[in-house]
Amino acid sequence: MASTSRESDQEPELSSWGALREICNTCLDYFFTYQDENSLRIKGALQVIIDTLNAIRPLYNEITSIAPLFDYDENTPGNGYRSFLFLIDKCIFHTTAICQETYNQKDSMLFRKSNYMKEIEAYSQLLASLGTCLQHMKTLYSWREQTEDGSYSLFPSDEHSPQELLNQAENINQYCFYGRCIAFQFCDSLRTILKLISVGMASFSELYYANGTLLGRCSNSLQYVMDPEARARRIVTISQHADISFCKAFWHLNESDLLLSLPQMVMPTLAINQLISIPPEELKCPTLSGKSVHIPIPNSHIGKKPIHVRLLSAKRRIGMVGSGSSKGALAEASDCLLIHCHGGGFVAQSSRSHEAYMRTWTAELDVPILSIDYSLAPEAPYPRALEEVLYAYVWALQHASSLLGSTAKKIIFVGDSAGANLNLVTTLRCLELDIRAPDGIFMAYTPVLVEFVPSPARLLCLSDPILPFGFMMRCLKAYAATDPRTAEDIEKDIPDELIELDQSEAESFAEVSESDLIALALSPNDDDNDDDDDRNEQNKLPSLPSDSTLNSMSLTEAEDGLEATENSMEETKSQEYIRKFLDMYKKSRIGSSVQMINGARGDDEQSSNGTSSAKPWTLFRWQKSSKAPTRRLEAEPGKNPSEEFVFSVPKDPRLSPYRASEDLLKRLPPIKMLSLYLDPCLDDCVMFAKKLKNLGKPVSLDILTGLPHGFLNLSVVSIHLLSLPIDKLICKSYELIFMQVSKEAHEGSLLCVKRISELINET
Repeated sequence: MASTSRESDQEPELSSWGALREICNTCLDYFFTYQDENSLRIKGALQVIIDTLNAIRPLYNEITSIAPLFDYDENTPGNGYRSFLFLIDKCIFHTTAICQETYNQKDSMLFRKSNYMKEIEAYSQLLASLGTCLQHMKTLYSWREQTEDGSYSLFPSDEHSPQELLNQAENINQYCFYGRCIAFQFCDSLRTILKLISVGMASFSELYYANGTLLGRCSNSLQYVMDPEARARRIVTISQHADISFCKAFWHLNESDLLLSLPQMVMPTLAINQLISIPPEELKCPTLSGKSVHIPIPNSHIGKKPIHVRLLSAKRRIGMVGSGSSKGALAEASDCLLIHCHGGGFVAQSSRSHEAYMRTWTAELDVPILSIDYSLAPEAPYPRALEEVLYAYVWALQHASSLLGSTAKKIIFVGDSAGANLNLVTTLRCLELDIRAPDGIFMAYTPVLVEFVPSPARLLCLSDPILPFGFMMRCLKAYAATDPRTAEDIEKDIPDELIELDQSEAESFAEVSESDLIALALSPNDDDNDDDDDRNEQNKLPSLPSDSTLNSMSLTEAEDGLEATENSMEETKSQEYIRKFLDMYKKSRIGSSVQMINGARGDDEQSSNGTSSAKPWTLFRWQKSSKAPTRRLEAEPGKNPSEEFVFSVPKDPRLSPYRASEDLLKRLPPIKMLSLYLDPCLDDCVMFAKKLKNLGKPVSLDILTGLPHGFLNLSVVSIHLLSLPIDKLICKSYELIFMQVSKEAHEGSLLCVKRISELINET
């Protein structure tokens, strides 16, 4: 490798590097005679940029020469080494732009020298930090391990521990990634929204943690908008010291009514958008060999609980819940059914927060989607979510034609991030149990090795505004690390405001009448209006807790009753239906040891005399309870922040499908994968795609540039009303122009639709 380094020194400099060097020298010449503080600091920062360019050029050329060795194929360039080269290129581009702007504005009367000084200093620090990252890329390359096919793995050999790299990574200046240069690596359409998310994270932490006085916390929140350096310090502190409950609470803000109303207003309307509760009853599933296998009720960690799933469909179809009393013609049952699992690091979010892109997918593909709201860590760590997804999948197989409006001739698993991991592992479980597996899998930015493996792409978390390094590690620890605590211990650790997070403002269950329950089972949506049911909340039954919203037993009986007589339902069946429905509700509520935060709606708290207690004030549905213990965001004296991240994760194929046996992997259905150039899970996707290709499996991999992990949730569109002539407004000809939050994110979502469509149409 030494010879390669010497040869790289002789390679011609890239034009972008030459342009930056030239503008830096030009600015140095101009400010040479100025001796004020701002000018001196500008000259110092410019000199740092030039010196850093000289220092990292051999490293850059060296990493450039080795990066192609780790690509999936020659037509799909992308891996963690290339990602850091891309960061260098973007940094040089933005640094050149700010230096050029400084020089162009130097003679202007409005020239703010102090502001440009801070900008140039920030990018000089950014370039220096990225140079340090290139040193770590070289270290990781020296740790490389050769695979069976003769190529090199992006995952280092087992002889090198993660702590070894953590100790080296401590000298990386993380502050420069979250200050003035935040989101520099992403496309322009996302930089503003990512900056707002970061400001929101820092401000939310002031509300969440009781550091200082209330006035001081409010003042700090405003400071994060005006002072990028203060924001950077706060975000790094959050990443290093915030616990998993903060991560859950912050990510759960997109479950607020305000944010959830956006896709309802501007995305395609749905005829069916129904939450269904699957009761905890043992299922029996036929095997491919003609036998049968029992699917156990999910029971780990939190006991037996109903599983919530959400059915979305652009059309009312024959055999679909909510279509029983439709006055119009029903569409034929779909031959395909999509089973969806949402992302969220195994600890947050739900089907509701992922409606932004699922509405588009449902409309574009004309296929119903069943999204599974699995239980979340740390209250329900591994293997609880896996148990629930398998159980819900088998339930869907048995009720596809009677409740889901699909013949299920073809079933496709779709999911992003943690949800895609669960889908993939569930498929492997189906193969192990010899039951029907899905016919195809679509996976977006998926971790397939759920361990702390210091691959090059994983280090992208050090600069990621959505998934900081500390957040990623805490999600991994919450879901996969062994936790001997009991359900009672976990319940004590859950902040009160999280337990109350998703409680609705509806009336109590006792106020629901028999006719309401029957009407809900037959047609939970407003049948007289084809608009989205979310726009007709007054015509729905909001008073039912989600644990008893709709369950397989009640729905099946309702459908059977409808087939028996189209005009009425017998009184005896009605009473039996109500009795079983109420019994199930009571059992599910009493048997629950921990109330999960998965989009479910709970009852109002009851006081000792049986009356409803008043609800506390809410902000974005995050409730501050006076009973909650005081939380502080600070490190323990003398404790290294990285010590918290020293924990062990079992090398279990049901956690990390990358470790599954080749015999199982060879039996997987066709898989289409999508990853991102700047995604911490990029190396996972590249290595898994290469492994499947070497096994002769049909697999494809797309790698998009300029987008962050979780970009599908940023493909929401917003409405802008143009200045229309008054006569058009009077005539109710409202011309609404739909503008994406990010064009690139929206196009990425449509590429997902294309790949899923290919899986549907494959024979």
